[in-house]
Amino acid sequence: MIQALDKSFIPVLQEKIDNLNKPKGSLGRIESLALQIGLIQHTLTPKLCHPCHILFGGDHGIEREGVSVSPREVTWQQMINFGRGGGGVNMFCRQHGFKLHVVDVGVDYDFDHEKCPHIIDRKIAHGTRNFLHEPAMTQEEYERALTVGAEMVDKCHAEGCNIISFGEMGIANTSPSSIWMHLFLGIPLDKCVGAGAGLNDEGIRHKYEVLSSSLLTFRNSLTEHDSSLFTLHSSFPLSYFGGYEMVAAIGGMLRAAEHGMVVIVDGFIMTACMLAASRIDKNVMDYAVFGHCGDESGHKMMLDGMGAQPLLSLGLRLGEGTGAICAYPILQSAVNMINEMDNFQHAEITKYF
Repeated sequence: MIQALDKSFIPVLQEKIDNLNKPKGSLGRIESLALQIGLIQHTLTPKLCHPCHILFGGDHGIEREGVSVSPREVTWQQMINFGRGGGGVNMFCRQHGFKLHVVDVGVDYDFDHEKCPHIIDRKIAHGTRNFLHEPAMTQEEYERALTVGAEMVDKCHAEGCNIISFGEMGIANTSPSSIWMHLFLGIPLDKCVGAGAGLNDEGIRHKYEVLSSSLLTFRNSLTEHDSSLFTLHSSFPLSYFGGYEMVAAIGGMLRAAEHGMVVIVDGFIMTACMLAASRIDKNVMDYAVFGHCGDESGHKMMLDGMGAQPLLSLGLRLGEGTGAICAYPILQSAVNMINEMDNFQHAEITKYF
């Protein structure tokens, strides 16, 4: 169970931040970040330790319907590429000192683990089923994916990690993300569906039609009992539409919050996962820092619907968790500010407010 943050500690933290030798509020978002991290760690001297990034890989049955310009094999090819250090996520992890874990939860490929020792094998199946016709995964598979995510976070936490981010590799995973956005925020589906890896206007229309048909099948499958269950719990729409890599990320986010870790949220897909996680336990949002607003259509609308304020807006849409890692130095600056800036009294500067 995720503990709600102790809001009674806010005045103490805010007083320290306001008495640093700067005009009150002049460091803007950096100040509110310092407050959030201090609340998460319940200390006036927060620190960020051993940052880790977990990238989950999985394929999607809905890819067979032509909802992405990228072919399915790109998933496994990129998973191998990450081991060579050649991905965008590798570069940013090296730059910012993150330890990268690459996890196969459901890639439609059999890796040679002697040649690919960097890929952690937690495969549940060779991709999900096609949710145009049936649920993407069973309840048992859904629970296994949550467990994989939690176990990976436990491993990072045991190594001293207190700040973590998640990424994904899974062709067509903007499709379930769009559906979750539609179901959980009530935003019209056409506003949730975008270009993904690069669909043209005709491709976006086709994607919308496929997802509309999928939703119709989903709703027709709900009995009166299921409908009431859906309003209370999220497991059915998550297992019906989700990818193994996405559900693993949800499990990881929830477990990270249980451990009191800061969770940096990446782009459209990982924001959808945090949205889903918040429907399981609303307190998870207290531990989330949203790294950026990406270039995928609907991402800003989803962030706004969640009341989330992203740190960066760089037009990113690569995925892999790259935007979250790019945002990390801003969090480090927030921690440095509260720990290293002098205050008015000690610096013998007149406090003028």
